[in-house]
Amino acid sequence: MTLRRFHVRPDAVEGTRLTFEAEEARHMARTLRLVPGDLVAAVDGSGRQYTVRLERVTADAAVGTVLSATRSAAESPLAITLAQGVPKGHKLETIIRAATELGVARIAPVLTERTVVRLEAARWGERVRRWQRVATEAAKQCGRAVIPPVEPPRPLTEFLADLPAGGLRLCLWEGEGRGLGTVLAELGGPVSAAIVLVGPEGGLAAPEVELSVAHGFLSASLGPRVLRTETAGPAIVAVLQSRLGDLGRRAPSRL
Repeated sequence: MTLRRFHVRPDAVEGTRLTFEAEEARHMARTLRLVPGDLVAAVDGSGRQYTVRLERVTADAAVGTVLSATRSAAESPLAITLAQGVPKGHKLETIIRAATELGVARIAPVLTERTVVRLEAARWGERVRRWQRVATEAAKQCGRAVIPPVEPPRPLTEFLADLPAGGLRLCLWEGEGRGLGTVLAELGGPVSAAIVLVGPEGGLAAPEVELSVAHGFLSASLGPRVLRTETAGPAIVAVLQSRLGDLGRRAPSRL
């Protein structure tokens, strides 16, 4: 049985009582015409999902009783961070949506030498809130119970200096002679975490690639065709999920 899915905050559950946010309540009441007694699924953005029986539904509020709670099976065993050079316009929204659907664990926008967009800190805050809403909507659409955080943009040098130890680190660069397939074939063992660095329009500058390699990144190309920045990130995430994650694996049964 497939249930309607709704996102809630992790603190929305108190005992067996679950409270939905006003926006979700309006959608339930006005669009879906749900009524008390209907069963729905709720996911909390941190990996838990619930089967809920609605007890009260109005355009302002919705409350239900938790019948069961489980950990989501929709998360990849490979935790991917996409470090994306900030592109122009609304391209990053497209990237965030696709990357979320493909199962990334974290999205870290970075400011590089060829980044055109330069905003004051307050303006970046507005953008980040919008990007996080895009990630939330994409997670809801594709059935994830975990919403990948979208971080505020920061300079590439700062991002590189603050990386956790371990994991696979890949830097996409069209000037690299080695293809991604060669790099992955040379991995010595299992991989549970990966960081993928992609430049904005025009790609990364050669000194940025050298700096990334100095921080443990492996430089690789995606082949003979130059991909647009909004294509490159999702493309390599898909390859990694297919090779090392869960893309193409048997889908778990759903609520």
